[in-house]
Amino acid sequence: MIRNPILPGFNPDPSICRVGADYYIATSTFEWYPGVQIHHSRDLANWTLVRRPLERRSQLDMRGNPDSCGIWAPCLSYADGQFWLVYTDVKRYDGNFKDAPNYIVTAPTIEAEWSEPVYVNSSGFDPSLFHDDDGRKWFVNMQWNHRTESYGGSPKSPAFDGILLQEWDPVAKALKGPIKNIFAGSPLGLVEGPHLFKRNGWYYLTTAEGGTGYDHAVTMARSRNIDGPYEMHPNMHLITSKDHPGAVLQRAGHGQYVETPGGEAYHTHLCGRPLPPKRRCTLGRETALQKCVWRDDDWLYLENGTTVPDVDVPGLSGAVPVEKPMRSEYSFDGGALPADFQWLRTPEPARIFNLTDRAGHLRLFARESIGSWFEQSLVARRQEHHSFRAETVVEFSPDTYQQVAGLTHYYNRHKFHAVAVTLHETLGRCVTILSCNGDYPNGRLSFPAESGVAIAAEGRVQLAMEIRENDLQFFWQTEGKGAWQPIGPVLDAGMISDEGGRGEHGSFTGAFAGVFAFDTSGRAKAADFDWFNYDEL
Repeated sequence: MIRNPILPGFNPDPSICRVGADYYIATSTFEWYPGVQIHHSRDLANWTLVRRPLERRSQLDMRGNPDSCGIWAPCLSYADGQFWLVYTDVKRYDGNFKDAPNYIVTAPTIEAEWSEPVYVNSSGFDPSLFHDDDGRKWFVNMQWNHRTESYGGSPKSPAFDGILLQEWDPVAKALKGPIKNIFAGSPLGLVEGPHLFKRNGWYYLTTAEGGTGYDHAVTMARSRNIDGPYEMHPNMHLITSKDHPGAVLQRAGHGQYVETPGGEAYHTHLCGRPLPPKRRCTLGRETALQKCVWRDDDWLYLENGTTVPDVDVPGLSGAVPVEKPMRSEYSFDGGALPADFQWLRTPEPARIFNLTDRAGHLRLFARESIGSWFEQSLVARRQEHHSFRAETVVEFSPDTYQQVAGLTHYYNRHKFHAVAVTLHETLGRCVTILSCNGDYPNGRLSFPAESGVAIAAEGRVQLAMEIRENDLQFFWQTEGKGAWQPIGPVLDAGMISDEGGRGEHGSFTGAFAGVFAFDTSGRAKAADFDWFNYDEL
């Protein structure tokens, strides 16, 4: 059995690739560094994070990228004895333009160091590479039309101007031949996320349509010729929950086909699991996998006979999902950042943290303000459960109120809550709360605990937060003294979601729990974190 989502928490736009008995899924990471998450499985039910391949400045530098930009919709494939990864680094979101350069990198194995990027084009995002059985390679991506009134947060169908096809020359490392617009999409509109595959002489094209919100869908079409014309699937959409608001897996769309060695058919897709009453997906867009069947008409269908994805799906023989531990403890003793953690935008992490200056500690060098698009000292892991508790301990001696370090429930500069140690003119060293409750575009802060609570001038401070679906409560205690004390009111944890604040299509990443520090005086005050715990509640 396969239990969906197979990749819980922020893991959208799944591109799946099989090599022998090994399956790999690459997902979007947007502004989080290193770029692209690749998970591995041998049974389709249990997946392990094995690589983030875009890890150096020459491959990826996202400093200055706006929220929800960066790495969109990677495509992972295998041909000619190597892996190929195609990705977009989106540089602009708001307004009419997207500025979406597309690149290709390669590697002999997933775990190896990946190549320097080769620039391909910038005509639109969501690129993929198809390796035909005659040895030719084809590059496809959606085309972006800036001439329509398609502003961030309210995408208009005319801006999504069809799917472009052009041949890729792997020797010259360049596109060649004519550019053809092969697919305009269905009446649902917003056609993007193209993937090609071939079966029984047919070229099949799956695309994502309807935007990445509740109208999302996987649309399927086919042609005898790679450049079309393409005819639409009898149901138009292979996977969608748009007409079924009661389905557990909502926002279903954007995925890719894979076949097992035995010929069994599966299709990945992204999804969201909304919380009542406001239908906010606090875990972001997650990855799911559906069992499919080929019928006599040479069309692919969900095995369940509908277009609505299932939570539990027939898996490979003997495959059983292994329950993950409810508790994750991170000690920072290994000299390397634990694999679950990422940071934001910068390819120069030594500027914002290290694990060597003080053994067994994650040292953050407080840089720009929380929410900065350039050099923000924030290290965090994905929220994977609707209810969880996160705890940490910090050693931090601020000498101005401009120096702040602590624990955060973070989505982007407009959506976060944080509990932190700082300095106040009359309280001295204190614990306080900073929140940005979805205030777009201004990003105004609120201070739910007002000036905060005075604490001892020195010593380690433990900080915690409990998220129970839509509610968040912060806690603190002086290490080794007393019990946990709540601070501030219950906050709106549901705001830390795709739909929070600006609303659907305004942003589409996911929530993180982590530690941060900023020093707007410019003195880069250090904050030391000894451990971090994450517990499912």
